[in-house]
Amino acid sequence: MPRPNHDEPLRARVPADIERPDRIVFGLTLRQVVILTVTALILYAVWTALATVVNPLYFIAGSIPVAGAAFFLAVSRRDGISLDAWLSAAIRHHRTPHRLVPTDEEIHPTPAWVTTTSGRSDTLPLPAPLRLPAKGITADGLIDLGPDGTTALVSASTVAFGLRSTGEQNGLVAGFARWLNSLDAPTQILVRAQRVDLTHVADRIEHRAPGLPHPALEEAARSHIGFLDDLAAERELLHRQVTIAVHGRRGPGHTAHQAREAVRALAGCEVTATVLDADNTQMTLAACLDPAAPTPSWATTGIPESRHDPEDGDDA
Repeated sequence: MPRPNHDEPLRARVPADIERPDRIVFGLTLRQVVILTVTALILYAVWTALATVVNPLYFIAGSIPVAGAAFFLAVSRRDGISLDAWLSAAIRHHRTPHRLVPTDEEIHPTPAWVTTTSGRSDTLPLPAPLRLPAKGITADGLIDLGPDGTTALVSASTVAFGLRSTGEQNGLVAGFARWLNSLDAPTQILVRAQRVDLTHVADRIEHRAPGLPHPALEEAARSHIGFLDDLAAERELLHRQVTIAVHGRRGPGHTAHQAREAVRALAGCEVTATVLDADNTQMTLAACLDPAAPTPSWATTGIPESRHDPEDGDDA
């Protein structure tokens, strides 16, 4: 009987509250203290101006709802963010145009003879130019975000996690945890599943089969073509593409260094990663903006893309 493996699965602890604001006084953050302090100063200024003409009890009764609203605004949260930030985002969303068109030119008002309304109170607003956060792609493949810095894209492979022993899985988890704990800038991991078309692979094999040096090799190649055709007809093949976006605000050089460090750190947990150049970065962004578009050929043939073998079992 095989020797049982007594190693317990490893659970790596990664702090999830690294962006939580510091508590400075009475368990309140600086933002909460500022909101409450400004409200208190406003109420004090109003009381100083009205102390001789307003009864103190009336002023206290009128101040309680204001102070309660300020306290509720300071300590409440909605959708994981503070209520004041949520209200500010809601106001900006309401005031910004909702109809956007991709153009770099100024949108001129419509002529007077063009009807843009079907009634007195339902005038259709003009569309506004669509301003994407990315300003362009540098020669090194970095995405220029203007005042927000730059971002580098790293293509990573998957790992056959389910086929490893418990000790090997612990090593992979520990290596991945070390990389996560070393991050000092926002990083996003995008995993996309796309359908794989093996037609071009079968056509390439069929084109090269007659030139093989031995008839047995040609027969094996044609047998493999039949296997690929049957596999594509019987199963829905998916390719798992993993892209890591490394963001930096200290300049393009620092962002490129962060991307190279991610490649080096991921190599320790057997993940093959490559920093995308300008052409591959452009194709990756285009594929993300148009998921229904055909998968580029480089996305299913090897590096810098990730590879997925249906026989590898579970991927991590």
